[in-house]
Amino acid sequence: METSVKLSAIVEEYTLTPVVTHEGCGDIEITVADVNRPSLQLAGYFEYFDPERIQVIGMVEYTYLESLSSEGRYAAVEHLLKEPVPAVVLTRGLKPFPELVDCAKKYNRAVYVSDYSTSRFMSAIILYLNVALAPMTQMHGVLVEVYGEGILLLGESGVGKSETAIELVKRGHRLVADDAVEIRRVSNKALVGSAPEIIRHFIELRGIGIVDVKRLFGMGAVKDTENIDLVISLENWQQGKAYDRLGIDSQTMSILGIEVPTLTIPIKPGRNLAMIVEVAAMNARQRKMGYNAAEELNDRIMNQADFE
Repeated sequence: METSVKLSAIVEEYTLTPVVTHEGCGDIEITVADVNRPSLQLAGYFEYFDPERIQVIGMVEYTYLESLSSEGRYAAVEHLLKEPVPAVVLTRGLKPFPELVDCAKKYNRAVYVSDYSTSRFMSAIILYLNVALAPMTQMHGVLVEVYGEGILLLGESGVGKSETAIELVKRGHRLVADDAVEIRRVSNKALVGSAPEIIRHFIELRGIGIVDVKRLFGMGAVKDTENIDLVISLENWQQGKAYDRLGIDSQTMSILGIEVPTLTIPIKPGRNLAMIVEVAAMNARQRKMGYNAAEELNDRIMNQADFE
């Protein structure tokens, strides 16, 4: 799923002060996570220049422009703003040159000012764009945080995912998303899940209806985003099916090219699913710390067999 971020969202996120705007500039779609400091471009070198990036003018670029004559300064910024750049941001609260303002109006380019230092602004906006523009997919399931682990519950409709989640919330854990989980690949190793804005913090319980978890249980019962550390697939108990009883052979599920540890938990009347999920979360955390109970038991059995 292709993603983009509107310029207006970035302006709001970083409280940028508008200097030059034009009709529709807030709807400009940012599609690349990188930004550019146009030092070489202001000097006239445009090889390998990407006009889709936000252009950031810091103290180095500002001092260079300040050293030029008014005519030279106008020519330098005109070469830059002839390109279809989405926006120009001056950091450190620097005052825009009149030549920059005139060229921005001439070519309908947006210019903003940020009070952030240049390095702080660039690192913050790159991190923000990397998350916002990360490859994304949507899955039908429930995402909860249990003992610091992000647990994605999957299963057919009516299998009990939402009921398990609400029981976990009552036990002090947190709901991230119910029914629809938006999953973003934010790095080569990390997946982050969240709820679509329209259904965030809501959960559907059959027979009761829609419940607002944040209002009912408080702010501590919800979370906006969470890494996905473990997938638990809930399914009705199938007589005769062989379920893993030791956990020696680890199973994984590929989500956006990342392999995530997976468990299949059969559902049967009387099973406390919330407690099982809690134990699964603690066990998964223990494995990440280097201890595997199944391997420990297997080693003891093998050592006993060798001794006999």
